[in-house]
Amino acid sequence: MDKIEIKTLREIAIMTQGGKKLGRIKKKLEEAVGEGVSAADVEKLATDLIRKEGGKPSFQMVPGYSWSTCINTNEGVVHGIPKKEMVFKKGDLVSIDVGLYYQGFHTDTSISLLVGEDKKKERFLKIGKEALQAAINEARVGNYLRDISAAIEGVLKKGKLEPIRALVGHGIGRKLHEAPAVPCFVRGLAQDLRLEEGLVLAIEVMYTSGQGEIVIDAEDKWTIRTKDAKIAGLFEETVAITKDGPLVLTKEN
Repeated sequence: MDKIEIKTLREIAIMTQGGKKLGRIKKKLEEAVGEGVSAADVEKLATDLIRKEGGKPSFQMVPGYSWSTCINTNEGVVHGIPKKEMVFKKGDLVSIDVGLYYQGFHTDTSISLLVGEDKKKERFLKIGKEALQAAINEARVGNYLRDISAAIEGVLKKGKLEPIRALVGHGIGRKLHEAPAVPCFVRGLAQDLRLEEGLVLAIEVMYTSGQGEIVIDAEDKWTIRTKDAKIAGLFEETVAITKDGPLVLTKEN
């Protein structure tokens, strides 16, 4: 990753516009998931909605990747290709990751949801949402990057869940992936960065009910899964650090 880019108020205003558009898109994608729906169906909808909102798919700008979304089920963590063969069934955990490029800036967001009902999996998802909110609460001027990571790790550990340690959130702006890296756990001096106004982060909670080790699919070379085949979750928002506190850009309103 390159040097950290601090955004101006004007740039954050543009990213806020794009983030609201992406928030609306995420909501519609979430509503589209159900039994019998395929990942390819969600991918097509996402592409259509991004174009309708006047943006471009951020992920199609990643070298070698041709899709607007990354979609995973169950033990899938991130970077899943939205294949037509991936048809959702009752009991599936589905994660959707989508990015929008609008007026020169990227925003990025993810959601995990359950098809049908399952109390254990519902608890699993609830903890992931709580971890993301705890992290967002720490995205304040004067705090440190490690405060965000510690918040995620603390909520997950309390829920007896494990952060994915090989993957990180990231800065975001003119590039989809910018500095700094934002781990889901505290890993030392690299997180001594002090947060300042104008920093924009894609805060990602990537976690599992298992050990946290991952493998890359040998066939498609993109899909990352848990090594022990335990379920994984993914929650992400693009957040700007402002003098008035954290501003979540990827909300519908």
